[in-house]
Amino acid sequence: MPTPQTATTFAAVLAARQRSDPASPLVTFYDDATSERVELSATTYANWVAKTASLAQDELDAERGGLVLVDLPTHWLGPVWLGAAWSLGLCVTDDSTFADEADLVVCGPDRVQEYGAAGGQAQVVALSLRPLGGRFTEALPSGVTDYGAVVLAQPDAFLPGDPPTGDDPAWRGPDPVTQAALIAAATAGGSVVRAGGRLLTDLNPCTRTGVRTLLGPLTAGAGAVWVAHPDAGRWSHRRETERITDELRVAADPG
Repeated sequence: MPTPQTATTFAAVLAARQRSDPASPLVTFYDDATSERVELSATTYANWVAKTASLAQDELDAERGGLVLVDLPTHWLGPVWLGAAWSLGLCVTDDSTFADEADLVVCGPDRVQEYGAAGGQAQVVALSLRPLGGRFTEALPSGVTDYGAVVLAQPDAFLPGDPPTGDDPAWRGPDPVTQAALIAAATAGGSVVRAGGRLLTDLNPCTRTGVRTLLGPLTAGAGAVWVAHPDAGRWSHRRETERITDELRVAADPG
């Protein structure tokens, strides 16, 4: 079986993490504007990834090699959508100028009207970003899928119709990169977190520079703590309570 060091696909890396350390926190999220806190073990994270990938494949007709625009703020569902996209073999972008070329658009409440009214080829999935992944409380534009209303009904295991390989494109932008290359970068000597550690960050994981805040901890047997709308007065206390070993701040990130 592949190990995090030899795996070349996201699915293989996640499977290895589930075997080696299924119960420790992998994804932790704080929103200092709402006081929300969410924590997912590797097993729970993998369950959300499987349900989301099943939704994309079985109900939204996404296929390996397709392009998904993930336009989300810092949120715990961002890493879920990244994992689902790569498990299915989709190429991810956060560049909204690719919206007309995308097969699938994933957005939060702030841009649902814009994408819903665009009328392009893409299927649009909207996330309310309410606690526990809840559904929208208001009506959405016609044809837009409410993620929170349908995701929990999806299977707990994902079976890709056409399994991706390490050579599949994983990110589209100025520097296109494959799944294998992203994973290799995350396991290189410059990883954002030490083995078994805890990373505290306010980087958005759904950006080209931010994906390492997911892949670094995942491949290092570590955990990530993402903070949205960070309150400077809470940062030091959170470092202590979450047993943080490494930090990566937006202001200090060279990109």
